[in-house]
Amino acid sequence: MSDLQCAARFLVVRHAEAAYPDPDPVGGADLGLTEAGRSQARSLGQRVAGERVAAVLASKMGRAAETAQIVAAELGCTAEELDGVQEYAIGDLAGSQDPAAVAAVFQSWVAGDLAASFPGGESGRELVARFRAAIEDVADSYRGETVLVVSHGGVMSVAIPRLTGRATPELLAAHWVPHCGTARVDVDADGWLLHSWPGSADPAAAGGAVDNSAD
Repeated sequence: MSDLQCAARFLVVRHAEAAYPDPDPVGGADLGLTEAGRSQARSLGQRVAGERVAAVLASKMGRAAETAQIVAAELGCTAEELDGVQEYAIGDLAGSQDPAAVAAVFQSWVAGDLAASFPGGESGRELVARFRAAIEDVADSYRGETVLVVSHGGVMSVAIPRLTGRATPELLAAHWVPHCGTARVDVDADGWLLHSWPGSADPAAAGGAVDNSAD
């Protein structure tokens, strides 16, 4: 980041509810937003309409991109892709029927072992680093402005607490992020400041499943 100390405000959002194949292979592509998901995205756009959002960005995954498009339409702007905020890469486990193996690595990250990694995929350290690089690059372009970023619950709950220095047991346990749940974060040369976190320690808050590459 540059040394200019004027924070960019980020509204980092988990995507809206999506549909998936049945059976749903781990790491498979989604089938687009459900009708409930499209309604969630429209409601999100209406909620943030008064915040003078300067840009709407999204991960390259379909459910995030579609959420961003709907939000942007509500705000009268265009959504753009942002590499680096996509859900974690599960490598060789993609397409398998072993969600427990995916959950095991994710839980290792939550417990503090960021060296844990997926075979052929990424480690927790790599996830945090690429999320940080993506957000800080945007912050340099939008100092003093508000940017909405549509991301995913898994990457949000691993990266944001650590980048903001808020990786307490309580916050890490609250890694169940609801659809369109929004974290408010300021980013400048002094670092990352977390204003609010949408997660819960109750799995039901996330719609019944951790939002990860398998969701």
